[in-house]
Amino acid sequence: MGLILILMGVQGAGKGEQAKFIRETYDIPHVSTGDLFRAMKTRTDDLAQRIQGILASGRLVDDDTTNEVVRERLSQADAAEKGVILDGYPRTPAQAAWLEAHLKERGEKITTVLLLELDLYTAFKRAFGRVSDSETGKSYNIYFNSDEIEWGFVEHETDKQFPPRLRATLKGSDRELTRRVDDGNADSVLKRIDTYVENTTPLIDYFRDRDLLVTISADQPITTVSSAIQAVIEAKKSK
Repeated sequence: MGLILILMGVQGAGKGEQAKFIRETYDIPHVSTGDLFRAMKTRTDDLAQRIQGILASGRLVDDDTTNEVVRERLSQADAAEKGVILDGYPRTPAQAAWLEAHLKERGEKITTVLLLELDLYTAFKRAFGRVSDSETGKSYNIYFNSDEIEWGFVEHETDKQFPPRLRATLKGSDRELTRRVDDGNADSVLKRIDTYVENTTPLIDYFRDRDLLVTISADQPITTVSSAIQAVIEAKKSK
């Protein structure tokens, strides 16, 4: 039976970095429902067309349809053989209950649920302050990881609109680092945090009640978090 891992955490908690670590260490696929939905844009089958219609209308994909997409992905050879890291799923206790039932039918079960815990103020600063080098892909943060960059908030060059724009460059270079559009909007960042809290609290209770939840502080160096995650997984594997 492969590893069935669920990765949870607020924006800025480092889920992407830790999912990469788990994927490379245990050779299991990282499955994000967001990525699965985006992949439907290039497909023409009935399920893909249904999802395309839902997304085009601006509605959220319902539980049954989401479960169907996850069922399809779990049946693929890499996940069926080795397991999976689920990121962004389940989002509701109903989805979690479906997943447990589906895995039970296959003679499997959730190995563990890893909650990367981060206080919400730090989560905001990690999202609002992050910039990246489009050429190398390396990320920086104006609040936590700024030794190699120069940064400041500058007025817009034309209409002086508010708020001012964040400009960051590598030291000794005029090449400007990039920023996700939604990270630059404080209201957008706060709404994402609020949505996470609203959606995740019931799930945390659900998994804690089933003794599946393991909480790891994300307010530590990346390698320290990775080591803690590996220790949890190895302990679960040995049972």
